Amino acid sequence: MPQVMGIDLGGTAIKLGRFLEDGTCLQSITVPTPQPATPEAVVETIADAILACGGSQAKAIGLGTPGPADAAGRIAKVAINLAGWKDVPLADWLEAKTGLPTIIANDANCAGLGEAWLGAGRRFPNLILLTLGTGVGGAIILDGKLFTGHQGAAGELGLIALYPDGPECNSGNRGSLEQYVSIQAIRRRTGLEPEELGQRAKAGDRFALEFWESYGRDLGIGLSSLIYILTPEAIVIGGGISASAEFFFPAAMAEIERRVLPSSRSGLQLLPAELGNQAGMVGAAKLAWQFHFGF
Repeated sequence: MPQVMGIDLGGTAIKLGRFLEDGTCLQSITVPTPQPATPEAVVETIADAILACGGSQAKAIGLGTPGPADAAGRIAKVAINLAGWKDVPLADWLEAKTGLPTIIANDANCAGLGEAWLGAGRRFPNLILLTLGTGVGGAIILDGKLFTGHQGAAGELGLIALYPDGPECNSGNRGSLEQYVSIQAIRRRTGLEPEELGQRAKAGDRFALEFWESYGRDLGIGLSSLIYILTPEAIVIGGGISASAEFFFPAAMAEIERRVLPSSRSGLQLLPAELGNQAGMVGAAKLAWQFHFGF
């Protein structure tokens, strides 16, 4: 029975799993990302880890990288938190090392594909995923397939403009959604960490509850723009901040209902992600299945 490797490359750890077509994970390991994480060192580490994870039985590799990939899924254009990464031919290098056909994609795109395959989005062919963390990543799934646009850079959902005169964004935008719903934004707005705000809200703290309501409104405003464009069946929210979803989902959904015509949001589900930090690895495996086997 064919098997593939799904790999999630992060700044501190690399997660690998060997998967069957139905999503069964036969074996998984996590290894530290080499420091400094030069492209050459990372490729060596991944190649060794693939062997340690039974990669000799795999037929293909899918890999999620922390930054944009080209449209063909061959080149890591930039990698966040990794040293010396610019236009790295990662798929070519891994193929040369392992002999296995390889495709790469942005890690948030892989997380979206993972949730669509085995997680919260598995009942919905059309969905969007937002990861609320250090930044705000996104993924668009249309008819069960990852949509990345003609240059491979589509799905930067956190960078849409929310408030035109808001804080500057690394993208060059001002007042982007990311500037209101990321971890950094929460720290700037409250002086507190999301975990503490979640604990305070659980204890009934008024400040925390009011903050999460305001947070949910901002998220809902941003999602409204995305819904009008993509009319997804479901919106899946992942990342560390989603642990407090119970406190901001109601306000986000109320904002969506206030701003979006019923015809554009019929049956829409707002759901917390289910796969946690395994989503990227799972989605990378699905990427390999789709690309190399057509399913």
